Amino acid sequence: MPKFYYVARSRSGAKETGTEEALNQEDAVTKIQSKGLIVVNVIPEGSELFSSSSTGNSIKVRFKPKHGRVTGEDLTLFCRQLATLIGAGVTILKSLEIISKQVGSRKLYNVCMDLKKSMEAGLSFHEALAAHPNVFSGLWINLIESGEASGNLAVVLSRLAAYLEKEAAFKSKVISALIYPMILTLAGVGALLFLSLKIVPAFAEIFKSFNISLPWLTQMLVNVSDFLKKKIMLLFLFSGAGIFILRKYIQTKSGRLSFEKFQFNLPVFGDFFLAYNIEKFSSEMATLLESGVPILYSLEISGRSVNNLTMADIIRKIKDDVREGKPMRDALERSGFFEPMVVQMVSIGEEIGELPQMFKRINSFYQEYCDTFLARFISMFEPLVLVFIGGVIGVMVVGMFLPIFELAKIGG
Repeated sequence: MPKFYYVARSRSGAKETGTEEALNQEDAVTKIQSKGLIVVNVIPEGSELFSSSSTGNSIKVRFKPKHGRVTGEDLTLFCRQLATLIGAGVTILKSLEIISKQVGSRKLYNVCMDLKKSMEAGLSFHEALAAHPNVFSGLWINLIESGEASGNLAVVLSRLAAYLEKEAAFKSKVISALIYPMILTLAGVGALLFLSLKIVPAFAEIFKSFNISLPWLTQMLVNVSDFLKKKIMLLFLFSGAGIFILRKYIQTKSGRLSFEKFQFNLPVFGDFFLAYNIEKFSSEMATLLESGVPILYSLEISGRSVNNLTMADIIRKIKDDVREGKPMRDALERSGFFEPMVVQMVSIGEEIGELPQMFKRINSFYQEYCDTFLARFISMFEPLVLVFIGGVIGVMVVGMFLPIFELAKIGG
């Protein structure tokens, strides 16, 4: 019967090596797992893979990467492929080898090779990931550490992949919903600028040749047109400088907090920004807690991951209360950031020991709220913009034709 050399980890994380007789590689994995070990790699004795692993030779690249950076889509696909392969009984090292030949990112390919090399040197998977903090967040590292400790790495990776896919789809939906209004607004502004800089001056020259007194509306349009023609570059320069200064100010802590306060206090849109941040927080908490990450670590990771200083400060206070043994609901209620429904659901989750499920329900509610808000926003924004732009163009047309009507009266 063939022999297989294996590298594995015990439940405590200790590295173990040895040989196992089995019919094939899958049978060897099953036998090793039956000993309560987490399989890292299984190599047939005397195989080419074994010699290449031991000598450290790199695998030849059979693909041409499409780009050099690591995108969210790259990480989501990497996680889903890894979850599928490990769930099918393929070892982590073999999975990394397979995935590295398919990734579209040159940087992610190099990361895969480094992960494989680190694990062959004896590091656990989460320790290897921690060496690449710019690629893998604390969410990845802590979830995978939990999966390795519990022996449910495939399950945890599937949950992580589902989380990444859901967040990517939600983010894409938000961006797609905002693109159309932006295009519509830019097209409207472009049309108004064209009329002001090209059409109005042409009419103004015609009226000047008739040496007539222009109506106040026409004169106002001509004045605006003259101002734009003379000062438009200056306006663009000041606008660009203003945007640059504002962005620099928002990058400071005080500026960021002021901007976030402004966002949350906006009429109508303030509720959306609030719901969007709660959706992200509840989604991460549900994924972390469901995967067995302790609540303090879950709060710490969520606080680092959320891209909102106001929310991060609230999460920090929640974590401090939980560390002191206080219920989470008290900190949520005291923050004034969360609606009573969220406070009550978290309170019930704490009492019955179903906190992950409660966070999942909170997440579903807020994701549906955000989807509905965006759909209504688009349906309302389009007619409002069209009516506004149509009204402005109508006023401009009337203003240009008023002198013509006056001329017609004089001629009559």
